[in-house]
Amino acid sequence: MTKKYKKDVNTYFDYKDVKTLQYYIDPYGRIEPVGKTGLSAKQQRQLAVAVKRARHLGLLPFVATN
Repeated sequence: MTKKYKKDVNTYFDYKDVKTLQYYIDPYGRIEPVGKTGLSAKQQRQLAVAVKRARHLGLLPFVATN
């Protein structure tokens, strides 16, 4: 399996930075798995928390908007 993204990314994900968070969300609105993102486990958890906070505040959709 090939990794989709680079490993040298920010070590902190901000829930207000929607452009960066959208990069890690697939077309169906799901968070990409570790195998595709290439993030460490800690970074993946931080990403998930940031995405969930952004969704709760209405900055990101819960599902794809097609």
